[in-house]
Amino acid sequence: MAADRMQAELLVIGGGAAGFAAALEAAEAGASVLVLEKEAEIGGSSAMSGGCLAFAGTDLQRAQGIEDSDELLARDLREVGGGEADEGLIQAYVAHQLDTYEWLKRHGQQFSPALEASSGQSAPRVHTVDPADMVRLLAARCRATGRVQLLTGTAAKRLLRDGTGRVTGVQAERGGAGFEAHGTCGVLLASGGFSRNPELVRRFAPECEHAVFIGGAGNVGDGLRMAWALGADFRDMAHIKGTFGKHPTDETNNHSCLCVYKGAIAVNQDGRRFVDESLSYKLLGAACLRQPYGAAFQILDEPILRSGDNQVRILDFERRLEEGLFIQADTLEDLARQIEVPPEALVKTVADYNAYVDAGEDKEFGRRHLVHNHGALRRIETPPFYAYPSTAAVYGTYCGLCVDPAMRVLDVFGAPIAGLLAAGEVVGGLHGAAYMTGSALGKALIFGRIAARTALRARDMG
Repeated sequence: MAADRMQAELLVIGGGAAGFAAALEAAEAGASVLVLEKEAEIGGSSAMSGGCLAFAGTDLQRAQGIEDSDELLARDLREVGGGEADEGLIQAYVAHQLDTYEWLKRHGQQFSPALEASSGQSAPRVHTVDPADMVRLLAARCRATGRVQLLTGTAAKRLLRDGTGRVTGVQAERGGAGFEAHGTCGVLLASGGFSRNPELVRRFAPECEHAVFIGGAGNVGDGLRMAWALGADFRDMAHIKGTFGKHPTDETNNHSCLCVYKGAIAVNQDGRRFVDESLSYKLLGAACLRQPYGAAFQILDEPILRSGDNQVRILDFERRLEEGLFIQADTLEDLARQIEVPPEALVKTVADYNAYVDAGEDKEFGRRHLVHNHGALRRIETPPFYAYPSTAAVYGTYCGLCVDPAMRVLDVFGAPIAGLLAAGEVVGGLHGAAYMTGSALGKALIFGRIAARTALRARDMG
C-alpha cells in the first residue's frame, strides 16, 4: 500500500472512549481497524471526565439492594431531556447499556463499589471508574487483538466520498505530511465536541460566554465541521449549558462539586435561593449564569459535608475542604460576612428552607428530593457551616450530529449519509434539554459499539 494511502475495514476518527470501544468491538468481530487521534496522547475529554457511567440493573446495584431497571432508566432519560431527547436513541442506550457494563467487566474494568444518585437519576446508578485508565485499558485490549492500528498526532481534515456519494475515508495529516485513510466498511466520527472552539460556542450558545470552558485540547469541532460540509443535520444545539458546581478560582481541579445533591442549597450574591437544587446540573448551571456575576454559593452544614463520597469526584467534599476551597464559619452570620452576602438575608433563606423541609413542601421552588426523584431533603442546622463558591463550566457540548439508532449520520433531509457513522460527544439527540450524570461517558461506549456493529453489517451483507 502506498505511503500516502492507508486502509482498514473500519476507520475511526478520535482516540477517546467512543473510538476505542468501537475499535475493540470491530476487532473482536475479526475486522481490521485504523484509529486516527489528533493529539499526541489518547483519551480526549473522556479521560478528563468525572468517570461516571450510568448503568441500570447491575450486580453492584443488586448487591446493595438498589432497585433499578431499563424502564426507570429510560423514564429518567426522557424526563431529564424535557421531551427533547430522541426516543430512538434513548431506546438504543437502554437496550445495550447492561451488556456494555458486562463487556467492560469481561475486559478487566473495575468499578468503585460506591454507588451514588446524581443528576437526573431516580436511583443510585453512578458506576465510577478512573476514566483515563479505562481508555488506556480499551486501547490495550485493542492492541492485543493485533487488528487495530493507532496513529497519534494525526489530524483528519476532510471526508472523502466515492462516485456514488458514499463516505470512504478522510484526508489526514501527520507530521506535516498529507495522506488518505480509508475505511472499506465505514468511517466513524468519534472526534468529540467543540467546547474548545470559541467561535462555535458563540454561534450556538452565546448565553454561555461567561462560563468556564473545560475539555480535551482537541475538542474544537473537527468532526462536526467535516460532516456539516456533507449536509449533516444537528440535534440539541440550543440546549448547550454549563454544568453547575465549578469553583471559579480553582485551576487545579477540573470537576464540579455537587453539594446540592447531598442536601445543600444554592444562593446568589444577595443570599437568596434561585432554583430547585435537585434539577440536572445543566439546568442548575444555566440558572447560575443568570445570577449576578454568573456565580453562586452552595451552603451546607457539617453533616452534609460529611455525607460526601471521596470515590466520586463530584461528591468528594473532604478533599476540597483540605484544599481550602470551602469557606467555613461557626455561624451563618459569619459565613455570610466572609462570602460578602447580606447576613440577614442568608439567615432568613436557611430558616425558610428548613421550615420547608419540616413541612415537606418547598413553597419557593418546589424541591422535593436531593437529586431528581431520589433522597429526602435535609435541614441545614449543625455548625460549622460551609459555603462553596460555584459557577458553571462547559465540560462538554452534549449536542451535535443527528444520528439514527444504528449511529448512521443523517443529513438535513433525514436520510443516512452512506458510509458515515458517529458516536460519543459529537452525537446529539440523547440528552435533549438537560443531562443525566454518566450518560455522556455511557453513550460513548454504548454508541461506539453499536456503530462498529453497523459498519460490520455492511461488510457481512457484501
